[in-house]
Amino acid sequence: MTTPYALITGASSGIGLEMARQLASRKHNLILVARNEQALCDLAEELHLAHGVNVEVYSFDLSKPGSAKALLNTIGEGGLERIDLFVNNAGFGIHDSFNNISLEKTQAMMQLNMNTLCELTHGMVPIMKRAGRGQIINVASVAAFQPCPNFAVYAATKAFVLSLSEALNLELQGTGVSVTALCPGATKTNFHEVAGSSNALAMKLMDSAAKVARIALKASAAGKSVVVTGLTNKPIPWASRLLPRSVVGKTAGFLFRR
Repeated sequence: MTTPYALITGASSGIGLEMARQLASRKHNLILVARNEQALCDLAEELHLAHGVNVEVYSFDLSKPGSAKALLNTIGEGGLERIDLFVNNAGFGIHDSFNNISLEKTQAMMQLNMNTLCELTHGMVPIMKRAGRGQIINVASVAAFQPCPNFAVYAATKAFVLSLSEALNLELQGTGVSVTALCPGATKTNFHEVAGSSNALAMKLMDSAAKVARIALKASAAGKSVVVTGLTNKPIPWASRLLPRSVVGKTAGFLFRR
C-alpha cells in the first residue's frame, strides 16, 4: 500500500502550520503548499529532522485563477493518489467596509476562499472515492453563520465553504470519504494582522492555532460535518437560527466594528 500523505494549503503559518506539525508528530508524510517558499522549506527541514517524515513543498499563489489546476497537475495523479487527508486552509480576509476594499482585492479573496477551494476539492474527491477512503477539511469560520458588516465579503465566502462542505459530506456518505467544515473563531495567527482586525472586540478571546488544529484533526477523523472551536463560539450556530437575521447581523457588526 502506498504510504499516505496529507496535503495542506496555507501551510507556512497559523492553523495550517500547526496541522503540519501535529501530523508529522504522528509520522504522517506531508505535501505543503503556500506562497512563501522559504518558510515552507524551513518547515519541511524542521519536521523531517524532528520526526523523520517525508515532506514535499510547492510554492503557489492560490489566489490566482488557474492556480488550482496548475497545482494538481504539478503534483500529478500518482502523487495525488497518495493523499488520504486534504486540508483546504489557504484563505484571507479584509476588515473594512465593502466600498473601501478594492475590487482587485475582493476578487482575489473570492478566488482563494471559494474558487480555488472548490477546484481543489473537485480534483481530490474522485481520487479519494476510487481509493474508498479520504478526509477533507475545509477551513470556514464562525463568520459563516451570519452576515458580518465590515467583513462582508469574507463572511460570504466562508458561508459558501460551510454550505459546500456540509452538502458534500452528505453526498459522500458510504464512500469512505468525509468532508469537515472547520469553523474557528478568533485564533492567534497572523490572519488578523493581514485583515486589519486585530483591535476588534471579537479578538479579545482567542484560541491558539495548535488547539484549533488539534480539534479539527479529531473532528475529521470522526467524520464530523462541522466543528466550531472555542467555547464562546459554540452558541453562534444556534443563535443564527433562532434570532432575527437583523439582530444577528447587528451583533456581528458590533463585535467586528473598527
